[in-house]
Amino acid sequence: MKHALMVLLVAVASIGWHAAHGGEAVPLAENELTEKRLIAISSELRCLVCQNESLAGSHAELANDLRREIRTLINQGKSDSEIMDFMVSRYGDFVRYRPPLKGTTLLLWFGPALLFFVGLAALVRYLRRRDRVLQDAPLTAEEQRQADALLHPQDSRQGRS
Repeated sequence: MKHALMVLLVAVASIGWHAAHGGEAVPLAENELTEKRLIAISSELRCLVCQNESLAGSHAELANDLRREIRTLINQGKSDSEIMDFMVSRYGDFVRYRPPLKGTTLLLWFGPALLFFVGLAALVRYLRRRDRVLQDAPLTAEEQRQADALLHPQDSRQGRS
């Protein structure tokens, strides 16, 4: 038992020492300007795996590959717009956080509002129909008695005694 406890303590101490003395982080690019451009471009692109996260903030393997590809294009001397065009040609307008307004992206821009108004219209229509049905069909005498008994339980008990 003491031996197992000693091994556990040594393992924990070793992990703590490695975490504290892990070494310096190696920069991802030799050029700081390249890294800044990479972050600016990748923050405008959507991670295709996460979909609600930017390419700059994602830790998915595909995001790492795409950032590596963008870094390569930057080092080849491509402009920001050329890199963006390359990504759009490869993955479509969905890869952009702010896709351009054109015929194929109208649903991306106006779809949520359209769904909201369709849902609101359906709700209003349902409530109006339900209200009409309730007004057109009054309670029978038996249903009225049951409703009164539920609403006023003491009155119905006093009537029975």
